Amino acid sequence: MGEQEAHEALARVVREHAGRLAACLMSLLGDFSAAEDLVQDAIETALERWPVEGVPERPDAWLLVVARRRGLDVLRRESTYRAKLARLQWPLPAEPDERLRLVFTCCHPALSRGAQIALTLRVVCGLSTAQIAAAFLVPETTVAQRITRAKKKITEAGIPYRIPAGRELPERLGEVLMVVYLLFNEGYLSSTAERAQARDLVDDAEWLAALLSNLLPKEPEAAGLLALIRLHRARGAARFDAEGRLVLLGGQDRTRWDRRAIEDATALLMRTARTHRRPGPYQLQAAIVACHAEAERFEDTDWHQIVVLYDLLLALVPSPVTRLHRAIALRHARGPEAALAELEQLGGALERYPLLHATRAELLRDLGRHAEAYQADVRALELTANPAQQALLEERLRWE
Repeated sequence: MGEQEAHEALARVVREHAGRLAACLMSLLGDFSAAEDLVQDAIETALERWPVEGVPERPDAWLLVVARRRGLDVLRRESTYRAKLARLQWPLPAEPDERLRLVFTCCHPALSRGAQIALTLRVVCGLSTAQIAAAFLVPETTVAQRITRAKKKITEAGIPYRIPAGRELPERLGEVLMVVYLLFNEGYLSSTAERAQARDLVDDAEWLAALLSNLLPKEPEAAGLLALIRLHRARGAARFDAEGRLVLLGGQDRTRWDRRAIEDATALLMRTARTHRRPGPYQLQAAIVACHAEAERFEDTDWHQIVVLYDLLLALVPSPVTRLHRAIALRHARGPEAALAELEQLGGALERYPLLHATRAELLRDLGRHAEAYQADVRALELTANPAQQALLEERLRWE
């Protein structure tokens, strides 16, 4: 196993067991901040020793022993931990609900979205503050402040460590799924100028979606989000060329798509639909991506079906971004005039959204209005920071 493979394997082990350990400690100590600190200490020790000594046969037990020792050190200074730390002598429980409680605590709506994401990555996925800062290309101090404020808010506001019950669950689950969805989007096509994508964030988003789907088997939207992420990832090898330039869907080499992953994700989506019969936004988005993924050629895409799916999506969650994507599908289903008319109805709702102007440029170019198309592409270029998108738009402008 090479150095890169060993590092990735170690990261997977830490991520899997750090979340379980954090959930266990939170349940036993009843103190979110103390539990999180103990876990991070154990993870840092593992990252130092495991590459040299090898991954132990029972990584979870190893981490628990290290966390317990660190807890005993804390005990010497803070006697209030005595009774609780004594309980850490028991083996690590395997109850999945503990991790689920942890996820809902980290994604509580009382916390800012940035704090939710940072806290989830640190506590549930086991990432260090430095790793999160590197993933989002922000100063480490910024991430540390977000996490500190979030933990303080959890303590001061008395945010409960529990899974929401009854009518509260759908709303809170939506918040949790949105955090994972935003994490995936940032990794799939970065909003920053330094890179086009961040595969590590995509990995974390898929892992979290799989965790939620496994722990919430009766919630179809969790499975829908997992299918959506996997369908997008299946064409990852064809999204960029050798120079790192973005390749649009119509120009991608579909022989490089992972057909097995597409089949598996589509089967998950269909199985979910048959079992639950409760379509939701993530399931519908996954169905749209499946329509693209199943077409062997761009010309074989069932655009009319995609428009119908966007109509269903708009009926559930009206959104100007969804209307924009529907307009893109309309271009292929009914022509550029119908698509442009749909686009113009958005008004100024997406004025600072680069995809709106890039799409408008393509439609205007289809209609022979080249001067207007050029100005629309210029506006899109002004608004995007992603280097791959910038390169694509600059190439278009050179050809005008």
